Amino acid sequence: MSPFGFTPDDGDEENGKPEDLNAMMRQMQEQIQKQFEQLGINPAGFVNPFASFAQGSQDALPQAVVRDTAKKFVQAQGSQPLGTKDVTVVDNAFEIADLWLNEATVFPATSGTSSQRSVSRLDWVDETLAGWQATMEPLATGLSSAISSLLDDAMAQQSQDVDSGEAMAGPMGAIAGLLRTFIGSLIATQLGQAIGGISATATGAHDVGLPLLDPARPLLIPENIEKWSQDLEIPKTEIYLFHALREAAVARLFESNPWLVSYIRSAIVDYGRGIHIDMEAIQRQAEEAMQNFDPSQGNPESTENSFTIALNNGIFTPEETPAQRAALSKLETALALVDGWADEVTTLAAGERLPALAQLREMNRRQRATSAPSQQLFKTLLGLEVTPKLAREASAFWQKVRESKDVAARDQIWSGILPSAEELLEAEKFLMSSEIPDDLSGLL
Repeated sequence: MSPFGFTPDDGDEENGKPEDLNAMMRQMQEQIQKQFEQLGINPAGFVNPFASFAQGSQDALPQAVVRDTAKKFVQAQGSQPLGTKDVTVVDNAFEIADLWLNEATVFPATSGTSSQRSVSRLDWVDETLAGWQATMEPLATGLSSAISSLLDDAMAQQSQDVDSGEAMAGPMGAIAGLLRTFIGSLIATQLGQAIGGISATATGAHDVGLPLLDPARPLLIPENIEKWSQDLEIPKTEIYLFHALREAAVARLFESNPWLVSYIRSAIVDYGRGIHIDMEAIQRQAEEAMQNFDPSQGNPESTENSFTIALNNGIFTPEETPAQRAALSKLETALALVDGWADEVTTLAAGERLPALAQLREMNRRQRATSAPSQQLFKTLLGLEVTPKLAREASAFWQKVRESKDVAARDQIWSGILPSAEELLEAEKFLMSSEIPDDLSGLL
């Protein structure tokens, strides 16, 4: 039986020719697609994972695949072009929002205010693509490294037999490259699908809570704001102001605290670094999936359904280590702190100037509880659910800090050690633990 289920033709002395390798690649691609179909996966939704390999690309996360997949999703859902009215409404909202935010945070307005701040869904993909790439590439790198480690172990085992080791060295090396490219393209396709889906619901560049623009600057998607507010009987001016306040606040936060960008991305790096593929666990889960299949039923699709359920429940997904769970907790808390801070600052900045503020905040919370962009993304890629409850606790935390101290003290926390999820419920205790006493003699 050939390794990994591939059955390339036995080669002769000329098997190293490019045309022979291409033929083998095509055959392997067909077999992989058949295997995916047997597992209940529709390979038609994936960009050809061998294309980037054939073009000589060795990227862990091929940007072209991410971009093309995302844009196909956007085009399928539709993307309205910007009108002059859209640009004017958004610009006016940001001008007012910046004035109000000056009273609600010590972080200054972003330096990129001269850039266009209203975009279509397709433009949003182009604007944020580099940020997605930088943020999510560690996942692809980690999984690629895990695949490489797995293949290295297989090659080491094969090399114990001198004859078979020499025979397998070439094919195994080719397979290793193919699988790394294949995995990278699968993740890129999945990320592209997630970005495409988010483009239909995100109201701005920072709606996900991630640092996607460098330098940070606020952007709004008028088409999605109209969709977001279609059932609200609230003046459009208030709706756009509400979203402009939130978007501009987060942009200020990221630009004034560049370390926060590294902090969030480091959590994803830590998670990716810990990816390890446990073949015994995969085999065990596969056997459990097969046990659910009853051949007496005479239904060939039940095997596929068993595997589909197993895949959805995490089969072939690397098991998380304690370090990875800690990284996810760090990421979830950071995202909640950003979201909660934006809510607190928006509420303070708007004050009584937005009569429908309470209704807008409640609408925003309901939307995030069911289809928050960050939830869509991290549940798809990491299995992480950023709960709305934690974001509400973070908002209350920031409000308590401001009421106990002032705006400057609240924003100063971003330059120090951030609170943990548990500390969000005890703002006073956190403040006491982070304060440095004037008289340090008692500590000697």
